Amino acid sequence: MTIEQAQESVDQWIKTTGIRYFNELTNTAMLMEEVGEVARIMARQYGEQSFKTSDKEVNLADEMADVLFVLICLANQTGINLTEALEANLVKKNIRDADRHKNNEKLR
Repeated sequence: MTIEQAQESVDQWIKTTGIRYFNELTNTAMLMEEVGEVARIMARQYGEQSFKTSDKEVNLADEMADVLFVLICLANQTGINLTEALEANLVKKNIRDADRHKNNEKLR
């Protein structure tokens, strides 16, 4: 699935099953909530925190997909083509960071 197809699929789901988009502020809060759930798993799976009994059924891939879903909702609501935005962002990074990471002693 391309990013464009993902944006269309989310839009169709929202318009049929979801009824309508939540407003942009609500979706922003939901995005923060979903990112927090990813952070919680990362802290337990890769960091020093331990899982609680209630955390045993967590699924990192599913939580990352939740983040992507809400981000796509926000992009759709605000008229952002994520394919174009990502392509432009990569161009910016390639120009700005052409030598930055190669010259970073901390990355060796």
